[in-house]
Amino acid sequence: MPDEAALLIADVFEAAGALRRLGEQTAAAEGLTQARWQVLSAVSEDPLTVPQAARRLGVSRQNVQRVANDLVSFRLASYEPNPDHRGSPLLTLTPRGRESLARVTARAEQLHRTLFAAIPEQEIHATRTSLRRLLAELDRHEGETGKR
Repeated sequence: MPDEAALLIADVFEAAGALRRLGEQTAAAEGLTQARWQVLSAVSEDPLTVPQAARRLGVSRQNVQRVANDLVSFRLASYEPNPDHRGSPLLTLTPRGRESLARVTARAEQLHRTLFAAIPEQEIHATRTSLRRLLAELDRHEGETGKR
């Protein structure tokens, strides 16, 4: 008898890989990498420090710092003074960065509509509910909510 949990984990990893590849293609069509797209998105609502953005994305500060520096050099983002911490500036989007993010987001939304057209909305909702429950159990198991 197959171990359904192990098969689910394998399916999640396979889906994550396929979605990462699709994300890279989507970002590349707008002249971005997926990492740059993620950082733009992370700071799109409120400016964040690099460590705050890294925590939000669940990646290392060093990786976000490298990407943030790239975004600034391409004039898609800028560093602004942080009134709460002089040594840790806030990363914020420039108008050019907002336009770039809007284009890649629109492209992704169209792709999602096409990708999920054959799957009923209630199945998408049920799958998401199950994944959220799994994530909550992972948080509980790790003993630190938000560690992801």
